[in-house]
Amino acid sequence: LANRLSDLHNSRFFNRASFSPRSSTCAPLPPKQKEKRKGKKSATQSLQKTVLLVLFIVFAVERGPHTPTAFPFSSTQLTPNSKQNTNRTNKNKKRTKKKKMSVVAKGAEYAVDRVAIQRLIEEEKALFESKHQKSKQLFEEAKTCLLGGVPMSWMIKWAGGFPIFVKGGKGATFTDVDGNQYLDLCLGDTGSMTGHAPDVTVAAIAAQAAKGLTFMLPTEDAVWVGKEMQRRFNLPYWQMAMTATDANRFALRLCRYLTKRPYVLVFNWCYHGTVDETFATIDDSTGNVHARPGNVGPQVDPAKTTKVIEFNDVEALERALSNYDVACVLAEPAMTNIGIIHPDPGYHEALRRLTKKYGTLLIIDETHTICAGPGGFTKKYNLEPDLLTIGKPLAGGIPAAVYGLSHDVAARLQSLISSDSIDTSGIGGTLTANALTLAAMRATLENVLTDAFFDKTIPLAGRWTQGVQSVIDEFNLPWNVTQLGNRGEYWFRREPARNGLQAVTAYDVDLDRYMHLFALNRGILLTPFHLMALVAPDTTAQQIDYHTSVFRDAVVKLIQTNSLRPSSSSSSSSRL
Repeated sequence: LANRLSDLHNSRFFNRASFSPRSSTCAPLPPKQKEKRKGKKSATQSLQKTVLLVLFIVFAVERGPHTPTAFPFSSTQLTPNSKQNTNRTNKNKKRTKKKKMSVVAKGAEYAVDRVAIQRLIEEEKALFESKHQKSKQLFEEAKTCLLGGVPMSWMIKWAGGFPIFVKGGKGATFTDVDGNQYLDLCLGDTGSMTGHAPDVTVAAIAAQAAKGLTFMLPTEDAVWVGKEMQRRFNLPYWQMAMTATDANRFALRLCRYLTKRPYVLVFNWCYHGTVDETFATIDDSTGNVHARPGNVGPQVDPAKTTKVIEFNDVEALERALSNYDVACVLAEPAMTNIGIIHPDPGYHEALRRLTKKYGTLLIIDETHTICAGPGGFTKKYNLEPDLLTIGKPLAGGIPAAVYGLSHDVAARLQSLISSDSIDTSGIGGTLTANALTLAAMRATLENVLTDAFFDKTIPLAGRWTQGVQSVIDEFNLPWNVTQLGNRGEYWFRREPARNGLQAVTAYDVDLDRYMHLFALNRGILLTPFHLMALVAPDTTAQQIDYHTSVFRDAVVKLIQTNSLRPSSSSSSSSRL
């Protein structure tokens, strides 16, 4: 405001010399005119002050106190302390706005005050615990029989200190055991991208369950699913798997079998499920490949099985392939588990050209990038992989995955498929392609993950992205937000990352935890491993706008408490 008023003060309206119709410069005045002008000096100053005061009042009224969009559920569905929290929030609106205007400066970088933000996190943790007493009780009980108090170790990674225990969900929302209802933007980290319990999938599951669950024999649904995969991804032959991890593992085996080469190539900080060869990163200091931090008990040193390069680096790609020892490149067409990292223009053309040049097979993993459309990134951008893997949402939340093969790859595998030892090949499994899963896949692909699904959800994801961007712009935050189909994500760096290293070095554990907790305490679930949102077909525009309001409130509180404040130089911005 001060800058705007200063500009106005120096403008034509306040430049006394500019009142002269002849010139915008101030010429010397005759003595008599000088006397008159001197007599009017105090009146002019008074007029200036009055106009500035009026402009200040108009500006304040125009901006007004920020009023968040109401939570898109009824008041009875809010948490027990919601009314108290709302009243307290309303009392602080005007004070929050004043604080915001006093600290935000155009072009400023921001530093994180680690002490101040820890206080905010502790406040949010206390609020979380007060709202989730039954979940905490179940968590303590679960510790007596489940390792870490959870049935699967990842479930411990929630910002509140213990997981929410779910009672049930439908569409874009779910309810926990304490009666709190949530807008679910996590959606099982893509597993429930269809929305929870889609009616047609539930009906198909119930119908097949009454007829038998698994036979280790094919059903008619298997033929329908295979043809649908052909149509969507332009690959002629398909096989089933239980999870995308299995699909990727099987694809890597087949590539090594066909090429007789030892290495696979992946991108730094990629994610392809719990596949041993892919849990490898580049050592920043040496450039060597080593096990990714957190990789538990790798079977062998990943440097013996894996080459790792940065995404979007064509020169590094050619160097890695030029020894003719890489069996395959396993790639997400856009990286998704370290923020959303889009490929540079022309990168996929270079990737396909170089893999063909050096006899390396190309596997495209569409498990997350199916968010781009019914045929994923591959169909939308006319990619031509040798193999393709996908899992997670294909059966509406029932474990399911597939992998597809080109004509050439399938022809070269015929001798393996007809072998008497195919059951000990390390590919497949007793429950793979069971009747229940295939029935769920057919129902979901035919009726849920359709063109209409993406026609609705992608624009809503755009609305989510625009809402986050509007707050980033308002406060000139050194953050960015990106979108891929019905998926959006924000990250704590000013420009979108071009590779995994750029993304991971901008990760801020305190900011991440605070933003997750703030949203969770206000009825919004984001993906726990990063700040990603998925849009289900049942999600509404009102719910998207509610997220924007909560996101803005979280930022205002960071600035209001000086947890996030302008710094004198970007070098002291704590990786922001």
